[in-house]
Amino acid sequence: MSLRDDAKAIQGDLSVLRRALHREPEIGLHLPRTQEKVLAALDDLPLEISTGTSLSSVTAVLRGGGGGEGGGGGPVVLLRGDMDALPVTERTGEAFASRVDGAMHACGHDLHTAGLIGAARLLADRRASLAGDVVFMFQPGEEGWNGAGHMVGEGVLEAAGRPVDAAYGLHVSSSTYPAGVFASRPGPMMAASAGLRVRVVGAGGHGARPHAALDPVPAACEMVTALQTMVTRRFDVFDPVVVTVGTFHAGTRRNIIPDDAVFEATVRTFSASAAERAAEVAVRLCHEIAAAHGLTAEVDFRPEYPLTVNHDGEHDFLAHAVREVFGEERFQPLADPITGSEDFSRVLDRVPGAFVFLGADATGEPGTAPSNHSPLAAFDDGVLSDGAALLAELATRRIEKIEKAEG
Repeated sequence: MSLRDDAKAIQGDLSVLRRALHREPEIGLHLPRTQEKVLAALDDLPLEISTGTSLSSVTAVLRGGGGGEGGGGGPVVLLRGDMDALPVTERTGEAFASRVDGAMHACGHDLHTAGLIGAARLLADRRASLAGDVVFMFQPGEEGWNGAGHMVGEGVLEAAGRPVDAAYGLHVSSSTYPAGVFASRPGPMMAASAGLRVRVVGAGGHGARPHAALDPVPAACEMVTALQTMVTRRFDVFDPVVVTVGTFHAGTRRNIIPDDAVFEATVRTFSASAAERAAEVAVRLCHEIAAAHGLTAEVDFRPEYPLTVNHDGEHDFLAHAVREVFGEERFQPLADPITGSEDFSRVLDRVPGAFVFLGADATGEPGTAPSNHSPLAAFDDGVLSDGAALLAELATRRIEKIEKAEG
């Protein structure tokens, strides 16, 4: 039987696991209940398993039996699935909805985890014919916690005893693509991200006597508007920058001028030069607007995740695998990068590889369905077997390709 056929046979098991993960979402780097479920699901497989020290990660190594006597030789391919949830209160009404107040798998990481376990099961059944090793990277803390960076620091890329040769990751979407459709592109795939935090420092006073105070609110508002003008007037439209102010806090009552105003923004870029220039221009802009109002500003611009880039040849390799296994209609080329960011970029910064999206819309109307991160986001776990099959195919084919090139 093919990998796809075998994946279909375990679809029911993967769905049960995904729904168990969905009921008990955990946020951040420490996911003890999620880790426990992953370890239990991997328990009967021939894997070398280790867990993280600074986070609740799971790293599992499958030694291929075809890489030499006793296995443990040949190429190494890494497959990644992130496990963490978001601080969102679920409103889907699903029978398996989150039982944890203020936490939800609103980005589909429960599907990633279950799908990666499926890939491990599929490849373990074919261990004897694998001419190399596979590293399964179960990662916490993708949602702003740099979990991939932590795992790289703890040695996930050397978990097989030698460096990883190629790496692949998959992300589901609740709204952008029809269920079962894979989407990717060569080169830049997802944006780099940075965080901007600004505290405008003034001097509080009575709202009826603004001339006797130093009001930080108008200056902070001017900065928010000026940051949008900065994007359109200081950057090349063909090398885009996105700035979104997500929080703005000032004051306690309407008739009190506060001492300070604080806002935070996310900054997305698609080139190293734009990222460097955004840091320089945004920081200077905020300082100079504050000075123009007779105020001071504390400005912290902090790079977060680098650009996620599909390496030369890896996108074509992935697209060919999708088309050959699932059919031409199941692959959708992306014309433009995605403005979201991904810490799988930490891996692709070090290892050749590619990242792919998988449509998991549960409504049948992907253009209007609630998107990832929405409290109403609903994912069709019927795509789990296809995701598991693709990851297993990529590992198998890449090991064979490297072996042929070196042979």
